[in-house]
Amino acid sequence: MSIFNIVNLLGGLGLFLFGMNYMSEGINQVAGSKMKDLLEKLTRNKFKGFLLGLFVTCIIQSSSATTVMCMGFLNAGIMDLAQATGVILGAHIGTTITAVLIAIDVSAISTLCIFIGACLVLFAKKPTKVYVGEIILGFGILFFGLKYMSGDQAMGVLKTNAAFKHFITTANNPIIGLVVGTLMCSVLQSSSASIGVLQVLALQGLMPMDFAIYLIIGVNVGSAMPLFLSSIGAKTGARRAAIVYFVFDVVGMLIFTPIALLTPYTSWITSLTANGSVQVAIGHIIFKVVTALVLLPFVNQIVAFASRVIPAREHESNLRFMYIDTKLSDNTSIAAQVEQEVTRMINAVRQNFVDACEAFLTKDVSKAPQIREREELIDWLNENITNFMITINARPLPNESAAYVGRLFHVLIDLERIGDHAVNILEKTETTINDHLDFSDYSSEEFRALYDNVIILFDESVKSLRKDKIFEEEKKGLLNLRNFIRDLNEDALDNHIERLREHKCHTESGVIFTKLLQDLERTGDHAYNISKAGRDDRVLMNNRYIS
Repeated sequence: MSIFNIVNLLGGLGLFLFGMNYMSEGINQVAGSKMKDLLEKLTRNKFKGFLLGLFVTCIIQSSSATTVMCMGFLNAGIMDLAQATGVILGAHIGTTITAVLIAIDVSAISTLCIFIGACLVLFAKKPTKVYVGEIILGFGILFFGLKYMSGDQAMGVLKTNAAFKHFITTANNPIIGLVVGTLMCSVLQSSSASIGVLQVLALQGLMPMDFAIYLIIGVNVGSAMPLFLSSIGAKTGARRAAIVYFVFDVVGMLIFTPIALLTPYTSWITSLTANGSVQVAIGHIIFKVVTALVLLPFVNQIVAFASRVIPAREHESNLRFMYIDTKLSDNTSIAAQVEQEVTRMINAVRQNFVDACEAFLTKDVSKAPQIREREELIDWLNENITNFMITINARPLPNESAAYVGRLFHVLIDLERIGDHAVNILEKTETTINDHLDFSDYSSEEFRALYDNVIILFDESVKSLRKDKIFEEEKKGLLNLRNFIRDLNEDALDNHIERLREHKCHTESGVIFTKLLQDLERTGDHAYNISKAGRDDRVLMNNRYIS
């Protein structure tokens, strides 16, 4: 086999891998968000999760991609490991659809698919049609690469290579087959591509089933390598999902290696068809289906094993992401992960504001350490969520995910400012206690009225942020509440000035109370700004009131 033949082989393999990846990207753009919604809603039952994993992977053509999606949902708290395990078992079966298509041999229409797909990608105006074009183009390139690999200028030349023919005809060592298959899949980073190479060899009569079966087993073990690489440094849930994926392949190896050694299993497969490519596809499918059916009743045991292998981490600091996993590249779960971290920040901000206001009303600052600790967390989340969103902004996110993430940039600023105002209120309360300053009952009642309405506005604004659509009545209600808070603030300020004139209030207390009113009003403004991020009218977004 000359350098020329090797270059042709590598070129065909490159086309195959590129076509598979390009097709998967197009499918993700067209159906990725729908697959995400299905995974979120229908995985409560492990059997439904199993069927769903099978279906989703048949669509997106990658069990690794489905598993990475599950990793993201694990981190976002959308599903637990038991639910993800059912999906992963189904995903292993779904990925065999590529081998089926190769066995059917649709390469005859590959050039037509390339032409149609290229026309759609280059000339279609609507994004959906462009994505469909990517699917068709990727499909065509995939099978064109497969056809090129099997040509006389690539793998076809091996028919006349005496050394290769001798190796294949005498190869019967299962260890060699397992090792070669594992290494092949680890290098190609795709079990579908590796099985495709075996099918091409088998189609040329260069891959007897007696040896191919061990390569198939090795390829499946090697398919866990991409997930192990993606889980390095990732969160506990993602690493456990990688273990589950690996357990599937190891159990399959332990089941089928003795069967291949001790039974006429391969002879039975070859008796079904004389087509070598179909034989490899059948062996691959049986491996996946049987292993999945054997393991499905033992989901809880698999979860327990993965939890023992990857125990929960002990963290010294709270300043860390609990849901976002920066090590995973899956785009479908990014919005869910970001939403969970923002919710965490919202809860911390709300608790700080409530504790600070209650501290003023009760003159009890015993929660000051917790307030300052939360403030440190709020600042950390603001900076790091923002940085993370900047890094993912250039990714091809699903449209709804990109829109949601884009809305959050200003929300983070408003949340951080509310946190600052809560600390301001705490510090002023500490000053009043240390300096033995008193406030009239009227002042406390006015503070309470403002505080109660601000927290209502904050809660309603957060609700509006999470809605897809806000009705006009809700918008008016939020605006009216914001204006009512401003009116309360003006009335409280006027009443306070009147008390100062009548010498019913000390000057020092008056200065602090004025600043407290300012903190409450600005908190209300920032709370109202949060509600704007959930709206679809650009006019309101362009007229933000930020203090």
